[in-house]
Amino acid sequence: MHAHRAALLHCLADPRAVGIECSYQYFEDGLLLIEDGKVAQIGDAASLLPTLPAGVKVTEHRDALIVPGFVDTHIHYPQVDVIASYGTQLLEWLETYTFPAEARFADPAHARAQARFFLAELLRNGTTTALVFATVHPQSVDAFFAEASRLDLRMIAGKVLMDRNAPDDLRDDAASGYDESKTLIERWHGKGRLHYAVTPRFAPTSTPEQLELAGRLLREYPGLYLHTHLSENRAEIEWVKELFPERQHYLDVYDHYRLLGARSVFAHGIHLCDDECRRLGESGSAVAFCPTSNLFLGSGLFDLARLEGHGVRVGLGTDVGGGTSFSQLQSLNEAYKVLQLQGQQLDPFKALYLATLGGARALYLDAHIGNLQSGKDADFVVLDCKATPLLARRLEQARSLKEKLFALTILGDDRAVRETFAAGRSLHRRDRPQP
Repeated sequence: MHAHRAALLHCLADPRAVGIECSYQYFEDGLLLIEDGKVAQIGDAASLLPTLPAGVKVTEHRDALIVPGFVDTHIHYPQVDVIASYGTQLLEWLETYTFPAEARFADPAHARAQARFFLAELLRNGTTTALVFATVHPQSVDAFFAEASRLDLRMIAGKVLMDRNAPDDLRDDAASGYDESKTLIERWHGKGRLHYAVTPRFAPTSTPEQLELAGRLLREYPGLYLHTHLSENRAEIEWVKELFPERQHYLDVYDHYRLLGARSVFAHGIHLCDDECRRLGESGSAVAFCPTSNLFLGSGLFDLARLEGHGVRVGLGTDVGGGTSFSQLQSLNEAYKVLQLQGQQLDPFKALYLATLGGARALYLDAHIGNLQSGKDADFVVLDCKATPLLARRLEQARSLKEKLFALTILGDDRAVRETFAAGRSLHRRDRPQP
């Protein structure tokens, strides 16, 4: 048992559903009690401290705000080395930068080194759960899950399925992709806090036969995830029309092969028609909002109000390496601007919801993560309110919690993350080497 004392803030519900004031809980001087990797209790320090059993250690985090661990609903761990690559849009970017980088994952030693760096970088930015693309190579999945298991993280990943319209060294075939996925599912899914995602890259790189087998995997192993891309780029959408002329629209390709439903997450969803939005909502599927990559690749502006109006679950994704930062604080900075350009406002409490409980709901993991309620996994982040001189100065002027939270989402980045805990264990601290 261990207690952490600081200001505490977490979401209880979607502000859109219950209103801002009922959507969060805040303790200016709070106490977070952890036992066996779970949240045991949360409340005012003055009330809880006298009730603690003798000998319980209390760690005080001064000038800090504790929030739940951030949830990243779309990111590519093989693309770390191509982040900040210049000057192309989606399809050319894949050919120029992404595919050559992913080919290196045929080497298990490279995959292991990349997985270790990638997860350390997530933790350095306060992200404790992510839905992650690997590559077509089974060893890329083994390397990722082995490192995530060592750290006891709640992570979701899967082998990419890609049997056409890709370089020869990055293609599987429908049968081998199915067989290799089954082996990985049986090895890793449900081990500790790990989950497997069936991962066709996107419709243009999978044949109908491969998409059919992807749907079969979902039916054979209940509880799996489906992770792919949808309507990120207008040229991509036209390509899908050419490859699947019999389908009504892009989403209908996935729908035809029974890939929609709970735990199906579609990255981007920028250029959707009303029927696609409706179908996503009624099927329980989720969309990952990836503002930094959408802007960097010139893909378009995500319409949050429209998707949520159709009842679609929405999480926040960094989409590294098309995305430009591992930091969900920086993702929220860009999300605010994306919505401003469309006449929508992103309230700071809604922003926190998207990065924590909203992401957990998009992944159907809100029974385990997303806030600091009793019984949840003790995944949380200690944010440093004096991380930079500018941030400290701005927060000193803040007249309300809302103003303080907004400044953190606009000015914060990895420097604001003082410490990251997963299952109650400190896995990142700025003044200490990574475990």
